[in-house]
Amino acid sequence: MSTMTAQQKQKKTMKVEMVGERELRIERVFDAPRERVWRAYSEPQLVAQWWGRGNELDMQKFEFERGGHWRFEEHSDEGVHGFEGRFGDIEPQQRIRQTFEWDGMPTHVSVDTAEFVDLGDGRTLVKSHTLFLTAEDRDGMVSAGMESGLAQSYEALDRLLATGF
Repeated sequence: MSTMTAQQKQKKTMKVEMVGERELRIERVFDAPRERVWRAYSEPQLVAQWWGRGNELDMQKFEFERGGHWRFEEHSDEGVHGFEGRFGDIEPQQRIRQTFEWDGMPTHVSVDTAEFVDLGDGRTLVKSHTLFLTAEDRDGMVSAGMESGLAQSYEALDRLLATGF
């Protein structure tokens, strides 16, 4: 039987916090340098391996530039789920800001910002902030399983990062 170290347990923990009426803040530590985590977020062949809980992902569009459109369809045992948005600010290895819309809640667009913090020890903290149009949008996304889906995606990202690609 193997036991996890305190550092391994910390990296597996996703901190989710509701802020105000319309926001979510999520933090997660990854056991990989910032450059590798950035590549996993910005290179389509890598994104396809972890986004969408690690399920088969049809990347219909991935224009990783300011104003660029992205659209993915996740294929899982529960069916096909579509997601899309537009990239806003992209600051290499620092921050990605984009819109996000799930086909299951059309016209309910959020703005997601992911910041990549080098912890100086070979690990990276990803700090995500999501701003919803309304409190109902935030609560609807949370009740639709967003947190567990994101946790599964981050576990798939852990597996990808462990390969060292």
